[in-house]
Amino acid sequence: MKKEDLIAMGLSEEQAEAVVGKYGTMIPKERFDEVNKAKKTLEEQVKTHETQLKDLQDKAKGNDDLQKTITDLQLANETAKTEYEQQLKNERMNAALKLSLHSKVHDVDLVAGLIDKTTIELSEDGKVTKGLEEQLKTLQESKSFLFVPEKQPPTFKGWNPAGGADNGAGASDIGSNFAKMANEKGASDTTNNPWD
Repeated sequence: MKKEDLIAMGLSEEQAEAVVGKYGTMIPKERFDEVNKAKKTLEEQVKTHETQLKDLQDKAKGNDDLQKTITDLQLANETAKTEYEQQLKNERMNAALKLSLHSKVHDVDLVAGLIDKTTIELSEDGKVTKGLEEQLKTLQESKSFLFVPEKQPPTFKGWNPAGGADNGAGASDIGSNFAKMANEKGASDTTNNPWD
């Protein structure tokens, strides 16, 4: 679910940003169910293969060629299991990184590719516990354009109008200047009156 979807549901833009910032974009339930079902199916297949190999091994006692084939299949099965576990670990790492980087950077995939994943540790619930903040600080120093700037209150620079911050102290207007000039001359001179 994206920020636009949350706004369409009636949340304000700030609330939608807070939800997306804390939880990231949400995966649709259908996609989650699909991936979860595929995972369960693969785990069941691995168990079935292991059971079949064990049965075949028991039946093939005494036949050397068949025993060798079974041994080769067992090694292939172990290799596939190891690869599956490594792939699952990588997926968990990538998901945790993307969630951690979501509101901090402009391009999550690009920054995630620059992170050394071997130094990062994850908790049991899949959150980054160690190793990311140090790398982000280093990256932010060298490639600050990748990061979303922190929101700061707007400041206005420029001219202060009369009656502004200095409450008009030291300021004068045209009428005051003419009055001052007339007082300095001592008498009102009507021939040099700029208002006539």
